[in-house]
Amino acid sequence: MADQGQDAESRAGARTGSVWLRPPRGGRSGEPPLTRARIVEAAVALLDDEGMDRLTMRRLAERLQVGATTLYWHVATKDDVIDLAVDEIFGETPVPDRHTPRPRADVTLLLHHWRLAMLRHPWSAALPLRRRPLIGPNFLAWMEFLQSSLLRTGLAEGRLNAATWVLYNHVMGAAAAQSGLLLSPEEARAGQEYLDSRRDRYPTVAAHSYITDDAWDAHFAAGLDFLLDGMAARPDRGGPDPEDPAPA
Repeated sequence: MADQGQDAESRAGARTGSVWLRPPRGGRSGEPPLTRARIVEAAVALLDDEGMDRLTMRRLAERLQVGATTLYWHVATKDDVIDLAVDEIFGETPVPDRHTPRPRADVTLLLHHWRLAMLRHPWSAALPLRRRPLIGPNFLAWMEFLQSSLLRTGLAEGRLNAATWVLYNHVMGAAAAQSGLLLSPEEARAGQEYLDSRRDRYPTVAAHSYITDDAWDAHFAAGLDFLLDGMAARPDRGGPDPEDPAPA
């Protein structure tokens, strides 16, 4: 029966294209042992060192000191490698064993830790993670804690997924912006001087240090408070507000 279940899981993985629905494969005889854990470790290191553009199956095989055929025995595509690497990043986000009496604090701490993990691996913040559904074990443990914490705040179940995605996008957007916007002091100063010289056209932007403000931590925390305050103000509505304007 176990073999039948594994076969069914493997067939499901082939249909969906998800590496998580395919059981790990053992090494081929006569070749160095290779495991998913080794592949993931090498992939994350390669991505950290060289970025997404440099990730190829050939380069990963070279880093692992194996032939490409051996690598393909374990992971079918580059997307498999990315799925595994992304889940590894979620594994760096500490997920508590239990909830505290303060669910909002649980949500806040979880998201702050996740943002820090993204910043340690800038390629992950710029990655379109919705290319395929994320169903790795680390991600699902993270998502379970996040969603159960949101429900414990009093959020209506009908709004849970919307709340989840807006928080997810806040973390991803903040991490991507901080990782990608790398201005030298000279560039920042020149940008502010440009705005100052056009203060008559852009008075608000020029006055509020749009280019030179780099208080990333404070702005992330404030934005998270804005979102959680809004959710707390509408905790028990299960569907769209009839007074909300319909999208055009």
